[in-house]
Amino acid sequence: MGTLFHRLNLRDRVVLDGETDAVLVAEAQRDRHAFGALYDRYFDTVYRYCFVRLGSAERAEDAAHQVFVRVLEGVGRYQESGRFRSWLFTIAHNVVVNELATRSQGTANAGMEYIIDPAAGPEVEALAAVERQRMRAALAQLPPDQRQAIELRLAGLTGREIARELGRSHEAVKMLQQRGLSRLRTELGVTAAMDVRHDA
Repeated sequence: MGTLFHRLNLRDRVVLDGETDAVLVAEAQRDRHAFGALYDRYFDTVYRYCFVRLGSAERAEDAAHQVFVRVLEGVGRYQESGRFRSWLFTIAHNVVVNELATRSQGTANAGMEYIIDPAAGPEVEALAAVERQRMRAALAQLPPDQRQAIELRLAGLTGREIARELGRSHEAVKMLQQRGLSRLRTELGVTAAMDVRHDA
């Protein structure tokens, strides 16, 4: 899959912040090579979502590439103006669910590869790995709707985008996130505020 994106020279594109998704989608529908701008804009966010759900850098990268292969294959048929991010993350969610379904719970935490800051010392790396494991374990204890609402927020979706993704109202998503964060604080023994913006 990586060779497909290499051939399209996706990393060579410069994405201008002023360009809307609708403009980028229209360009990608006219010219397959223009898809690189969408890839550059969203790959890191999709990768982050996959990493939070899968817990492995290698699996997250594979899943993110699967997402963009599917998006590339479907972008010519995409017609919902203004909802590209929601469509993209619906695909990402489906890819992650399929990936999780292919492996048993017993192997879910085996062989995890973490993203490590090369400047960090071994103590910092070890502590960061422990914290990530604690967070994933705490997220796993949440009801599925609360967990998904928080994971989508961590991946960078806005409250309204999460509402569309989950088929809930914006207010219902706020409540899911508040309840989920409250349970996470309890699970992690955190007393400081864990802020999640709800107004976006």
